[in-house]
Amino acid sequence: MARIGITTTVPVEIILAAGHIPVDLNNIFITSPAAGRMVETAEEAGYPRNICGWIKGLYAVMVNKEFNASCGGIDKVIAVTQGDCSNTHALMETYQLAGIETIPFAYPFDRDYDLLKLQMEKLMATLGTNWETVYGVKRQLDKLRLNVAEIDRRTWQENTVSGLHNHLYQVSCSDFNSDTNTFASDVERFLQQADNASEYTDDLRLGFIGVPPIFTDLYPYLETMGARIVYNEVQRQFAMPFAADDIVEQYRLYTYPYGVFGRIHDIETEIERRNLDGLIHYVQSFCFRQIEDMIFREKLTIPILTIEGDKPGKLDARTRLRLESFLEMLR
Repeated sequence: MARIGITTTVPVEIILAAGHIPVDLNNIFITSPAAGRMVETAEEAGYPRNICGWIKGLYAVMVNKEFNASCGGIDKVIAVTQGDCSNTHALMETYQLAGIETIPFAYPFDRDYDLLKLQMEKLMATLGTNWETVYGVKRQLDKLRLNVAEIDRRTWQENTVSGLHNHLYQVSCSDFNSDTNTFASDVERFLQQADNASEYTDDLRLGFIGVPPIFTDLYPYLETMGARIVYNEVQRQFAMPFAADDIVEQYRLYTYPYGVFGRIHDIETEIERRNLDGLIHYVQSFCFRQIEDMIFREKLTIPILTIEGDKPGKLDARTRLRLESFLEMLR
């Protein structure tokens, strides 16, 4: 049994079916008290300042022995070479330079079923499992994903779940916190607590689009100002919201890796269904996805505020002021 790092959501059923433990390096990085030091460690090793902070964090988590040991030790990494970050190729090469085994995985840009199936079969062969075992794991995870979907529903429909908890439970579905049984129990316990939770009375309902934020206090800050995020676009996609018996189709329906227009269709649907007042589009400094902001603004008719983050930490004063002005404008 190995602990296998992942750089973004991949078919986690394959890792689990092979008897290994998935570890989302992003979640390890952003929840660490040493997240800032991780970025500095990568820069000291030679990473340029004008490279995404998440990539620097992913590098340091693996290469620095202290950071790697703090998360239980990770043996190898599955890196998504198509369908995520354009910097992942160079990240893989710096892993290899440090002697870390890397396994490539690619989402076909055009959502081609056969190519995606081939990628999944290659990953199965590399890790040592088969379709039958993978589908056995999928059936178990389907039940867990339904419970996480219930947390999402209670966020926007019953108004008994905060935007932060909506974010945390859905983003954790990339690796199920490296322990599916414990995570499943945690989800069930949270749902039981939500049965008796008071209804939120925020006057503004917001959507969050873009990659998960590197800011650590965005959600509670908005709620102190009477606004709540009731739609987390990419985090919801990590939780696989579209039911499918065919696991290849499940990962075809997952919107994040395949281009912006499929994401826009999903966003438009949720804007109407969740009765959103506005959107916050988070962009990461030095990320190619910043270019997508112009497409969102062209295609979406709802008010959008674009905020940018660089390194892990709390919201800066300028961003807080822009958020406050945006909320006042919506009101």
